[in-house]
Amino acid sequence: MSQKDLLGPFSFRNGVKARNRVFLAPMTNQQSHDDGTLSDDEQLWLATRAEGGFGVVETCASHVTKDGQGWPGELGIFDDEHIPGLTRLANSLRSAGATSLVQIFHGGARADANVTGIRPLSASEEGQAPLARDATPEDIERILDAFRDAAVRAHKAGFDGVELHGAHGYLLGQFLSASANRRTDEWGGSLVNRARFMREATRRARAAVPASFIVGIRISPEDFGNARGLDLDENLKLAKWLCDDGIDFLHVSLWDAFANTKKRPEEHPIPLFRRAMAEDVPLVVAGAIWTRQQAVDLLERGADGIALGRCAIANPDWPKRITDSAWEPRRPPLLPQELRERGISDSFANYLRRFKFVADAPAS
Repeated sequence: MSQKDLLGPFSFRNGVKARNRVFLAPMTNQQSHDDGTLSDDEQLWLATRAEGGFGVVETCASHVTKDGQGWPGELGIFDDEHIPGLTRLANSLRSAGATSLVQIFHGGARADANVTGIRPLSASEEGQAPLARDATPEDIERILDAFRDAAVRAHKAGFDGVELHGAHGYLLGQFLSASANRRTDEWGGSLVNRARFMREATRRARAAVPASFIVGIRISPEDFGNARGLDLDENLKLAKWLCDDGIDFLHVSLWDAFANTKKRPEEHPIPLFRRAMAEDVPLVVAGAIWTRQQAVDLLERGADGIALGRCAIANPDWPKRITDSAWEPRRPPLLPQELRERGISDSFANYLRRFKFVADAPAS
């Protein structure tokens, strides 16, 4: 048995405590209104997980500027008009006993021009998306301030904190990437320069809110999927720097939390990141976690918290159910009606079809 109790309290660096170590991972769900305001469907999806016992509930990635929107139905946090809906959500999560976080991001080259009507930007024009233009110094300052302002809005709305989305190849990761970022100014070239944008966004968010407000960040450890041009050893250095910048937790998106690293096939990423980080900064990991034993194994490796994605879609009360040793989590595919019973709207279910998460009902 791990000395860390999975269902015992989780402490952030700033002293804020969550009721347990189980996070609802931030997930795209395409349920917000076109203007980025919160919908009843999105509130239901998140509140259902809070009621199901998750210690920390995170929203989907929420764009900090209009031109940063990555997909239709995405939650926004770039305007004060978003605050009333966010306030309702924060209140509902708090009333259910969960600690609440807004994930804040900018899509960069992965922003959808068909949705925004604006040409996307990235670290470099010749980066991940040929149609994306390179960000000007004015763009950089505008977006850095937008991350700061998003943190302030989340605080005003009553959330407990924010998580900057530096994983999965969005704008923060595009600046970090050695392949996407080909700048020759202070924002490109060396690791110090490529990490500058992510670190400055973090520092501005941290400086704009009280110490009691959680500021964390999510990163990818090395190349996977849309996260390209990343190096494991560089990201271990980055983890230390982000701790120096005042983060209250680090969330490493592993995709498969039980696989060793690509660069060092004999080593698992959790001990590597744990050694690189300040001792008082908790490490949260995500990646194909389904059972209590899997979660406990990750705590024993050195993680402090675990984040559930697909498992939380199918099992909204996972933290409550795992106290029964005989219980087995439901796995996809699920019928549309089963998803509705779990607080999943039809629009979210339609998005999940691309991941083979939804089974069609048999013809009568």
